[in-house]
Amino acid sequence: MNIYFSCSLTGGRKDEAVYAEIVEHLLAQGHKVPTAHLARSEVMNLEKIVDPASVYLRDIKWIQACDAVIAEVSTPSHGVGYEIAYALSLNKSVLSCYRQGAIVSKMITGNSSPGMVVRCYRNQDQLLEIVDAFLADIKER
Repeated sequence: MNIYFSCSLTGGRKDEAVYAEIVEHLLAQGHKVPTAHLARSEVMNLEKIVDPASVYLRDIKWIQACDAVIAEVSTPSHGVGYEIAYALSLNKSVLSCYRQGAIVSKMITGNSSPGMVVRCYRNQDQLLEIVDAFLADIKER
């Protein structure tokens, strides 16, 4: 499956280890993740050399081409929110997951759009179970 992974960049990187865990898990299962570089610690250096218009066009094309979006939303991010809304407008399945105790926008947690799944996780093992259940549900449809 082609999975668009979304996470905070400029909003903060304190969940970077979680991002890496998700991406490594997806890649190990044979999924294509065009945004895998977002989980790397050097991402900010990689992304700052690309102009904003190029990032926007690149990411929009990746969302259009993906089978689903997985967004880690524990750290607030305008970009992640935009990507989620755009994916939903294209009728993509979206998993928005967040760490227990994180304060997440009610625009995410209250979103009942078709295709939107919002899940809270206690630890990384539970997070990966949530990811696997989300992907299994998509495959069944």
